[in-house]
Amino acid sequence: MASRREVSCVLGIDTSNYTTSLCAVDASDGNMLAEARTILHVVHGEKGLRQSEATFQHVQNIPRVMASIQDQLARDGIQPRWVHIAASVRPRPWSNSYMPAFQAGASFGLAIAQMLSIPMTRTSHQEGHLAAAEYFEPMPSAPFVAVHISGGTCDVMVARRTPFGYRISRVGEGADLHVGQFVDRVGVALGLPFPAGPHLEALSKVDLELPEQLELPAPVRGARMSFSGPLTKALTAIEQGVPGPVVARAVQSCIARAIAKSVEYVVRTYRDRDPLDHVLIAGGVASNQVIQQDVVARLHRRLRAVRIAFAPPQFARDNALGVARIGYWRAHA
Repeated sequence: MASRREVSCVLGIDTSNYTTSLCAVDASDGNMLAEARTILHVVHGEKGLRQSEATFQHVQNIPRVMASIQDQLARDGIQPRWVHIAASVRPRPWSNSYMPAFQAGASFGLAIAQMLSIPMTRTSHQEGHLAAAEYFEPMPSAPFVAVHISGGTCDVMVARRTPFGYRISRVGEGADLHVGQFVDRVGVALGLPFPAGPHLEALSKVDLELPEQLELPAPVRGARMSFSGPLTKALTAIEQGVPGPVVARAVQSCIARAIAKSVEYVVRTYRDRDPLDHVLIAGGVASNQVIQQDVVARLHRRLRAVRIAFAPPQFARDNALGVARIGYWRAHA
């Protein structure tokens, strides 16, 4: 058996409401070495998981996902020497932000850190999304607009990276329904599997010759997006027999318009204080490339000097790369 080279590694752990994720990065340069995740099982037709069920599935998944990390490292001839652990312990970086599912990963990480007598960084799921996107699309040291759109979040923020994660000022959040909930509820009504995002995007690309007889409103107040009204209209359209691909395209257009309005509001409102010329859009809904293209086209018409960036689709969805990167930053602070 060929000998393996020892590499100091940071392990990132994220146990969100729908995905068990682990990632290893090189402790010397922060480059990704191995990444694995498992989507939690949701019974077809259901619209989500109870926290107790999500936590139970994470406890079952973590050993298998960790084994995948170890296998990937071994295939690349790497013998990991774990020097730092990072785990998301809450959805957002606020003291009152809490979700039990994150405690599965946090407890696993703490147990490893204590066993190996190494440090552990506690961060948030939201910061992990931003850091994962920044791995591929680095932002300037100056403040930038950050948008986090997922099943549990619809936040528009002004963010700035620090050695410990991000300093975030939230400008707008979902007024009622989060954007990912909007997508999933429409998707389930159309008979799509949960989570519905990738399936809705695929559905939107078929039967393009159908007349587009549905337009959904995109209500935005300041940077607060509202999707309860669009959901009601979309569900009514489905009941009335509007074809699924037409509904899917209308949903995507609605989301893109709402995001573009929110970003434009933040850029124009804060331009005298901070010249916000970079926008980073992260989260599972941001993996939809149809929405990406629509948002970019709309913002470039309205804000020509602004640079808009997204994570690659695979790393816009829930993952532990960003969490591991935050651990790497903390280790070098």
